[in-house]
Amino acid sequence: MDARFRIPLSPVAHDAAVVSGDRFRITVLTDGLVRIEWAEDGVFEDRASTFALHRDLPVPAFRVVDGPEVLEVLTDRFHLTYDRRRPSASGLRVDFAGAITSWHSTWRFGDEDASLGGTARTLDVVDGRTALGPGVVAAGGVAALDDSASFLLTEDGWVAPRPTGDRSDLYVFAYGHDFAGALAAFYAVSGDQPLLPRWALGNWWSRYYRYAADEYLALLDRFEREGVRFSVAVIDMDWHRVDSVPPEFGSGWTGYSWERALFPDPEAFLAELHARGLRVTLNVHPADGVRAFEDAYPAMCRALGRDPEERLPIAFDITDPAFLEAYFAVLHHGLEDQGVDFWWLDWQQGPHSRVAGIDPLWMLNHFHFLDSGRGGRRPLTFSRYAGPGSHRYPVGFSGDTVISWASLEFQPEFTATAANIGYGWWSHDIGGHLWGVRDDELQLRWVQLGVWSPILRLHSSNNPFLEKEPWAFPAETRAAIDDALRLRVRLVPYLHTMNRRAAADRTPLVLPLYYEAPGEPDAYRTRTVFRFGSELVVAPITAPRDPVTLQGAVTAWLPPGTWIDIATTIVHEGDRSVRLHRDDSSVPALLQAGGILPLAGEHETDAAANPAHLEVLVAPGADGAFVLVEDDGTGTTPETVPTLRTPLTWDQATGTLTIGAADGPTGIAPETRTWTVTVLGLPADTVAWVDGRPHPTTVPGSGRVRISLTADIVATTTVSVGPDPRPATQDREARVLALLSAAQYPYEAKAALWKVVGAPRSVAARIAELQALTPPAPLMEALTELLTAR
Repeated sequence: MDARFRIPLSPVAHDAAVVSGDRFRITVLTDGLVRIEWAEDGVFEDRASTFALHRDLPVPAFRVVDGPEVLEVLTDRFHLTYDRRRPSASGLRVDFAGAITSWHSTWRFGDEDASLGGTARTLDVVDGRTALGPGVVAAGGVAALDDSASFLLTEDGWVAPRPTGDRSDLYVFAYGHDFAGALAAFYAVSGDQPLLPRWALGNWWSRYYRYAADEYLALLDRFEREGVRFSVAVIDMDWHRVDSVPPEFGSGWTGYSWERALFPDPEAFLAELHARGLRVTLNVHPADGVRAFEDAYPAMCRALGRDPEERLPIAFDITDPAFLEAYFAVLHHGLEDQGVDFWWLDWQQGPHSRVAGIDPLWMLNHFHFLDSGRGGRRPLTFSRYAGPGSHRYPVGFSGDTVISWASLEFQPEFTATAANIGYGWWSHDIGGHLWGVRDDELQLRWVQLGVWSPILRLHSSNNPFLEKEPWAFPAETRAAIDDALRLRVRLVPYLHTMNRRAAADRTPLVLPLYYEAPGEPDAYRTRTVFRFGSELVVAPITAPRDPVTLQGAVTAWLPPGTWIDIATTIVHEGDRSVRLHRDDSSVPALLQAGGILPLAGEHETDAAANPAHLEVLVAPGADGAFVLVEDDGTGTTPETVPTLRTPLTWDQATGTLTIGAADGPTGIAPETRTWTVTVLGLPADTVAWVDGRPHPTTVPGSGRVRISLTADIVATTTVSVGPDPRPATQDREARVLALLSAAQYPYEAKAALWKVVGAPRSVAARIAELQALTPPAPLMEALTELLTAR
């Protein structure tokens, strides 16, 4: 195989890590991860698998007790007991060594999956929940990953099926509630998440629609005029011949030839997209192979030693190395030379190929990703999940989801739980793909979830009424969608830093809350709430708004500390569950005290560029630090990417944000930057100093004190707002008044509630009196949130 398909492998474990017998082999990979093999023929597997690339890890300390009845292997984390026979529930078990439950944290061979779940191959036609595959973390402390059915990678860059026979190959993760440790072990064996290109973190426009070239460009120009920018143009299958395929060739589902009636000059069209700052991906359904009507058919025949005059179809056979090479060189590279940046692999035909055990989806993901890295480019592909190890091939396409509130409610959990199998970059059809009914609120809440998803990609099915353009919605909804899409672009400095963290530090962007609070039951129960990078907790609203309050609501467990909603500046104490209510303009995204959130300036609209204007949101109340990471787009790994690091530190005692000197090569960011520092939760009369001198402030909204300045990036600058500033919810009575004013509720009843709110009594006494007036539950909850906010 070509050198581009050969990846670093170290699949043979050190002899000192192995305990074996005639038909079993136990490999202690880390102090919490053990590989257990059984082979009736006594032949064990030392080649890499689709999951396990690296087994040559540092040998951990462990002890072996070779007793007459059982073999025992012990580390600081686990105790394995094995009777040396064919694995069975009675003969093979692994116990976690710590005490995390009131019963034994035990895995036995053959147990049903007891993990907290991983992810699924697709959400195609799923309406609501779907079953998840296994993950490597478990509430009980021990999770198992069965690698017996995966296929193998060879040193020359090709693949091979597993040998047949009575054999099993299991990896048992015994990390207790050290979920981050289990995930680090997973990445150590399976490889790290790659570094995405920065432009992939902006907005993606996609629609299954028969666009013509001029129509598509005009659409993007209108978005530009509306102040909404996209960084990726996704062009669905109508880019190629569909309706014009001669009937004798069957369906136009698969194609590699431009539909010239729609795209008469593909090179010029792609050049125009690039001139507008977009990267381009084209949809391909490769299952039908290459037929004689394709422009590339003669070249494919020549590459494969066939006679094009016979006009016989060339079957798709991803297990044939000759076909694979021609598939890229003939079908794809020429289109890439025209301007296609990466490929949307829309494989829907299942896990079977000509060779038993080899999944064509995995093959497409693996080889497309490696091929896309030719010439030192940062590789990227876009396809469905194909099992453990798929995290190495971002971005994930979750498939054709049903349009419903149930689907929306499941997506936050689905995205976060994927971290349990290392899969960090899901892209969903934001707004849903097919069926359903028009529901403007549902569309809005889905776009708002998209802002806080790994990838934001609008998409819909081939239906003239399935519109995702903001101007297709009423004014209020349209404005909120526009704001959400603009916010996504502003988040890219933060997202790209988290992108780097995911690749270098083995921490996915989106994590379930139980990673930081594994002993807290509510962290497991609030499934739609998640960590979004190092600084934020996000609680999407996934149910229709209440008809009385006109607000959506979500129950969120907040980790310990003080939390400030970056949109409303409402302040909440953590280590508790709270009911959060929001109007259509936002969903709760909370910054922890000491949190520092870098954003692009309000008028910075190019997701690919390192901005000249940055806004930094600061949540006072505790010390904090953040290192902004930027690069020039070259290089493929954290070690090879030219990187600029700007330290941002918040000192609570002095109320000072220090913008440190940028460290790294010149030319990555503008030499001079405008900084807007916005401190949340402080009163409007807060005064500020820059480098020790008084400086003017502005107050763009309640609970926001803003200081703007310009400085060289190699200089150190301080912004202070006075010693020990404590955040609090500002203008509480005005917020309650606005809530009651908007409520669809009798005027006299609202007046009675308002009178109680203003009474000179304790919060507890006022809440008790409000309850006695028996307002509707959602209204009472919304009032309670405001009254009990800090």
